[in-house]
Amino acid sequence: SLRFPQRLWKLVESHQFQSIWWSESEKCVAINEELLKEEVLGGGAPQRVFGMNSMKSFLWQMNLYGFTKLRQDFQRSASLPEFLAEEAAASAHSQVLYYYNPSFHRDHPHLLASCKRR
Repeated sequence: SLRFPQRLWKLVESHQFQSIWWSESEKCVAINEELLKEEVLGGGAPQRVFGMNSMKSFLWQMNLYGFTKLRQDFQRSASLPEFLAEEAAASAHSQVLYYYNPSFHRDHPHLLASCKRR
């Protein structure tokens, strides 16, 4: 069984979910909170990725593994489709959250081994 960081990595890398993605900097995880509740955590979610069903539990795990909430991403997307997707997500009534962890970086999956519980 995979630990939380590995499950999160698979989720972010998957193009199956619209609620969570790599930020443009590829150093942060962007989360559409309301959509994540429906898509991943909710009772009607097609796949149970995590053994939890509340946003509070999910964010507690993020904090437990050393993720830090940021005000916003470092930069906006350069490509038009990504920019429009981010704008659509941001303008929806749900909030986009950005989380950073130095051991959770798109180009460096080997760093996941150092992503430990506090």
